[in-house]
Amino acid sequence: MQLTANISMLFAELPLAERLNAAAEAGFDAVEIQFPQADDITPLQDAIAATGLPVVLINVPRGEGEEVGLPALPGREGDFRAAVALAAEQARALGVRKVNVLAGRPPPDADPAACRRALVVNLRHAAQVMEGIGVRVMVEPVNPHDVPGFFLTSLGAALSVLEEAAHPNLFLQFDLYHMAITEPELGAALAQAGPRIGHVQFADTPGRHEPGTGRIDFPAALAALRATGYRDAISAEYRPAGRTAEGLGWMAGFRKALT
Repeated sequence: MQLTANISMLFAELPLAERLNAAAEAGFDAVEIQFPQADDITPLQDAIAATGLPVVLINVPRGEGEEVGLPALPGREGDFRAAVALAAEQARALGVRKVNVLAGRPPPDADPAACRRALVVNLRHAAQVMEGIGVRVMVEPVNPHDVPGFFLTSLGAALSVLEEAAHPNLFLQFDLYHMAITEPELGAALAQAGPRIGHVQFADTPGRHEPGTGRIDFPAALAALRATGYRDAISAEYRPAGRTAEGLGWMAGFRKALT
């Protein structure tokens, strides 16, 4: 598997493009970026060329202010399509092969059925657009403690939406951190998700820090992940407890568990 650094969270003491070099020096195979901005693209292209480190995944823009996604918000279809178009431009510019879609946080008075219909239609649109440029689309369940009001808060909910959308270019983004909070047993959740998994992220819980700082049994979780047949990128998306480089002692054991 490809051990990846989420450089929106790791090496945050450095300018964004410089984080690729830091990730390469630390021994990561690739990086991902949550929400690159227009001014980031050229420096990132230069850093990719200099380091040889690919950018595996970016997120579709999540909206304005405190918004955490647009597709489950009825009436915001135009905004979501514009966000998908921008993400497609960024994906082409950076050589990205996956994008993640955050479902969003509908208003408290929104009709859940209408939100689900909007989400399904919008995911199909994103999948079609990205399929045309060879980019896979992820959808991610997020635990409701970190993001109250988020529309997709469990594995079952995300898998149900993927089944209804029924597009071959839609996949599940399985974050071990979020799923350890919402699912009764992480290994069983990985087995349930199985071939729908298109991307994996991790952090320990509680705290969302480095592996080994919380209660997740990562060797067992990684064994369960391997048993699904997943062999793609697995990304460190955690909040470093201190400076990133000082907290990478988990990497050697993690790599051993991935093989």
